[in-house]
Amino acid sequence: MTPKTDGGFDPSLQNILTTLLLVLLVLFAISALDSKTPLLAVVKGVSMLPTLREGDIVFLKSASPGDIRVGDVVVYTTPRGELVIHRVIGVVVDHETNTYYYRTEGDNNVIEDLPNYERGLGVPYSRIVGKVVEFNGYVFKIPYLGYITLLLRSLRP
Repeated sequence: MTPKTDGGFDPSLQNILTTLLLVLLVLFAISALDSKTPLLAVVKGVSMLPTLREGDIVFLKSASPGDIRVGDVVVYTTPRGELVIHRVIGVVVDHETNTYYYRTEGDNNVIEDLPNYERGLGVPYSRIVGKVVEFNGYVFKIPYLGYITLLLRSLRP
């Protein structure tokens, strides 16, 4: 950003960045209109450090089973219905049932998400909520803004 002599930032540059962010949000919202995949997810916890930090907001997109590959970050539901954001470390295809399973692990974890696996194969595609949007290997995120959501959730009875 362009520093000003009074210690602030150039308002025109701030306006440009704000406009770009709003355009990106609108584009993601439009693409999500005909999708059952939620547009955003808020990171809670430290299992994806250093890639993702608590309070980061990530953008999601839908993906077919074959479009999810090793290295992708996905959001899935656990058998108890909780949401998890972790990286795919393996893909298993059960050719008898034509079902895709994804072995997952947090970047900051030392073991796989075994308790969330089905039949020991991995997280089934049916529980994948979405794939985290990446650009050239960089996860597209908005740092810290999700803390507002986390705070509001913590205040609910």
